[in-house]
Amino acid sequence: MNYSEERQVTNDSDYNHDLDNNDNFSPDDQWLVYDTRTDLGGIAASSKVEKVNITTGEKKVLYRIDGNEDFGPGVGAVSFSPVENEIVFIHGLGNSSESNPYQQWRRSGVIVNESNLDKPIFMDARDIDAPYTKGALRGGSHRHEFSGDGNWVGFTYNDAIMQALEVSTGEKHNLRTIGVSKRGQAVSVTQSGENFSGKWFSALVVRVVPQPIPGSDEISHAAGDSWVGKNGYLKADGKLQLARAFIGTTKNKDGENVDEVFIVDIPEDISKNGAFGPLEGTETSLPMPPKGATQRRLTFTANTSQSGCEGIVRASYDGSTLAFLAKDENGIKQIFTINPNGGEMTQVTFQDTDVEGSVRWHPNGKGLFYICEKSIFFCQLGSSRIDKKLTQISKPTDDSPTNLVVSHSGKLLAFNRIVKYKEKAAKQIFVIKLED
Repeated sequence: MNYSEERQVTNDSDYNHDLDNNDNFSPDDQWLVYDTRTDLGGIAASSKVEKVNITTGEKKVLYRIDGNEDFGPGVGAVSFSPVENEIVFIHGLGNSSESNPYQQWRRSGVIVNESNLDKPIFMDARDIDAPYTKGALRGGSHRHEFSGDGNWVGFTYNDAIMQALEVSTGEKHNLRTIGVSKRGQAVSVTQSGENFSGKWFSALVVRVVPQPIPGSDEISHAAGDSWVGKNGYLKADGKLQLARAFIGTTKNKDGENVDEVFIVDIPEDISKNGAFGPLEGTETSLPMPPKGATQRRLTFTANTSQSGCEGIVRASYDGSTLAFLAKDENGIKQIFTINPNGGEMTQVTFQDTDVEGSVRWHPNGKGLFYICEKSIFFCQLGSSRIDKKLTQISKPTDDSPTNLVVSHSGKLLAFNRIVKYKEKAAKQIFVIKLED
């Protein structure tokens, strides 16, 4: 079998170069951005984010925390904007300590434009003192992702107020959910303690509840999210709609957790309170979605013999199709697709073993890349012959490739692989040039 040639881009064995399954290519496809998290300390122990030139191997530090410790603050999970040399990443709180370390609810999003590396922009404001501030968050945003026009950032979220309530009551309140930040409207918060202002306006857009009603569309957890299309998706009425697709945890009729695919339509104006409560939240409730935010369930696998969906829900660039993982009739994880307007799930892959993940669309929308059998595959859509449909791109290796990312042009693949040295191992970046 003829495999595509792999080229190792990073070689420093002293630290990891983690792509983290994000949007790592620069707008011109010449650079890849990554963090330096450690195997034991994770993002908390990552003191910097860097980029590497895929041709020359030149590295540049884009942001660094001097004196970072294993407990934080930490920086990581970095992504490029698709339209300018601007990155967004997690930044742990500056007062991190051994007794109060980096946590899911103790972090925020920071943006750095390469024209002003010494002027980081704190994207989401933070206010954990009641009464809370509309447009500010109360905890930790994570897995930040720019929209196609660069004017929105989507993220997953955990709330510090709900975490404290959970500790004090012994009941579940710290629920992961999903939010967005919008460029152009700064949010002012009095700088004190862990509170700070932000340059973007933020809101949570998905409603989660501690105990979903069995058999309902209520969810207790939302994650695995991404933007639907480069510019949204076309609704049944022909209008273009901004949205994020995600995995939501429901309860089936027997009260068992089942993960399903959902979508949330996001209004242009996220500053108005919705039906469920204030944007800023209360001392006993999460911040609630803005007026016009509408979440819908798309899959109903709870009614089948192989229930559950997983992975990051990935949309084709035109927004017409969502891809995700679910089990086939034999219990093997495969890629399925569904229309964001609803309908039936369609099985795309027919592997003999589980698809491992890293599902990514080709920019032309005609196929999907993914990892299976410790190798990278490409599955062409619309072909009836399986031998014409499937291409095994890379040779299987002892350690599976991870964190697959496709360039904007569709001509390059980048991924991580563990490289072992005499007395240690490090996560390195590799690229593959794709044939036209």
